[in-house]
Amino acid sequence: MRRLFPVTDQTVSTAPAAGGGDEGREWSLDELAAAYAYPGPAAGGRRVPWLRGNMVSTLDGAAQHDGKSQPISTAADMRIFGTLRALADVVVVGAETVRQEGYRPARARAEFAAAREAAGQAQASAIAVVTASLDLDFALPLFTSPLVPTLVLTGAAAAPDRVAVAEKAGARVVIAGDGMGVDPARAVQALGELGHTRLLTEGGPRLLGQMIAAGVLDELCLTLAPMLTAGDAQRIAGGPSVPVPQRFELVSLLEEEGFLFSRYQRT
Repeated sequence: MRRLFPVTDQTVSTAPAAGGGDEGREWSLDELAAAYAYPGPAAGGRRVPWLRGNMVSTLDGAAQHDGKSQPISTAADMRIFGTLRALADVVVVGAETVRQEGYRPARARAEFAAAREAAGQAQASAIAVVTASLDLDFALPLFTSPLVPTLVLTGAAAAPDRVAVAEKAGARVVIAGDGMGVDPARAVQALGELGHTRLLTEGGPRLLGQMIAAGVLDELCLTLAPMLTAGDAQRIAGGPSVPVPQRFELVSLLEEEGFLFSRYQRT
């Protein structure tokens, strides 16, 4: 892993040797955690919600291959993926992604146990599923055996019988919209009121697009895979376009085996 930006002493020390020798060392989990740390508390020591997105894209803009993101990922990407999960209070994910990717509960990581305890976090991140219909398989381990109860974010008009099924399975239903759907701003607020201020979304593209359109995305961690897939796969964010493009600032750029790991924050 090499740090390309910002330029520091570490950038120089981990740069490849002349002639293409040393490609840099593998960073420790502590180093990755420091590189991706959430912002500290606001004035007065109060933490405010910070929503981070984490996505992967090919050179030609595909967020998936054959309906999944795993084929365009890499070992380094998965290390960062695991680190981001370990830093988060809650992982927010769309229902379709849960169905397609076979989502499982976040697991406790011994390497992060002390840091999470010191930060007042649960032993693992909660998963929050955004769904209007609650058309989910509540017999999945995501609902039946999580270390931290799975949250279901839905609207006030959600079908009562589906809400009852979700609650019977052990999920905590959180109302974050007036109609059938979920208002992203309401979702962020509701999660913050539950004490979840370090927020991470892993998509899918439709959910990320809704968060961008609502103006609630604070940060994007984007892995650029050195691959071309062609086809008609969806890009990292879908849905209606925003009236004016939103400007983000590059704050970090890492590289390993041609994969670029960028971190952008809202200006």
